[in-house]
Amino acid sequence: MASIAETSLKGKDLLTLADWKADEINQILKYALQLKKENQPKQLLAGKTLGMIFEKSSTRTRVSFEVGMLQLGGHALHLSSRDIQMGRGESIADTAKVLSRYLDAIMIRTFNHEIVEELALHADIPVINGLTDDYHPCQVLADLMTILEYKSSFAGKKLAYIGDGNNIAHSLMIGSAKVGLDCTIVTPENYEPKAEIVSKAQEIAKASGAKILVTTDLEKGIQNADIVYTDVWASMGWEDEANERLKAFKEYQVNSKTLSVAKSDYIFMHCLPAHRGEEVTGEIIDGTHSVVFDEAENRLHVQKALLASVL
Repeated sequence: MASIAETSLKGKDLLTLADWKADEINQILKYALQLKKENQPKQLLAGKTLGMIFEKSSTRTRVSFEVGMLQLGGHALHLSSRDIQMGRGESIADTAKVLSRYLDAIMIRTFNHEIVEELALHADIPVINGLTDDYHPCQVLADLMTILEYKSSFAGKKLAYIGDGNNIAHSLMIGSAKVGLDCTIVTPENYEPKAEIVSKAQEIAKASGAKILVTTDLEKGIQNADIVYTDVWASMGWEDEANERLKAFKEYQVNSKTLSVAKSDYIFMHCLPAHRGEEVTGEIIDGTHSVVFDEAENRLHVQKALLASVL
């Protein structure tokens, strides 16, 4: 593993995994696994400060970044949209220029992906996408790390995602395409991922040999899956559609019946928070195949590897 001083990632933004090379993604994953195995604080970022801008609520993103900076010897500042002037009309460009004079990196969790892109355009420091409506790259780095832990490699493995064609689905397709993991997205009709992102993932997959598919056929999608993944049916910002979505997704619940066609040693994943009894039954998320809490823990290790590498 290259030392921090030698890393090619220093100063790099993480807006979407599409912008990163496969070997850069694998570098982060290997480093995260190394940090988890060592399991001890390292003063790699002593004197460094991360600004964390939140326009959406958070549990795992906030805690993993804040604790990660602490364990690396640095400091994290929580900046809600109510606390900074960006929430009161200051331009994103001005915010980026000012924060670049104070901080060493920015992590932002927001709505429109264009906000993250504009922030990165005007900032002189690394910008990390902690979640937008279109992408969630940090979550999928932790997902890929978890798959490596349990399945040893990506080659010849199939991931089946069941649920809304949201930011998780988008980033899973992109991440899988980069590392050579077959990925099937299973959604009800009219809830498919964005066509342009599907096309982007399929184009990326040509280099790795991964198969990126989208289907409405639940049984076909889960057939022979090594990894089964789901998410809430109404993501943040779509709560007003909750009742409508309950009806549309009711046949797409992950339960013992739907999982009967997956491989016998499948692992179950969920980015959390989960709504037990909706997208997944309690017996599955709390069962022996579930790795959701290892997956959640791995947010911390991936975040540390990411921060240490870009800083």
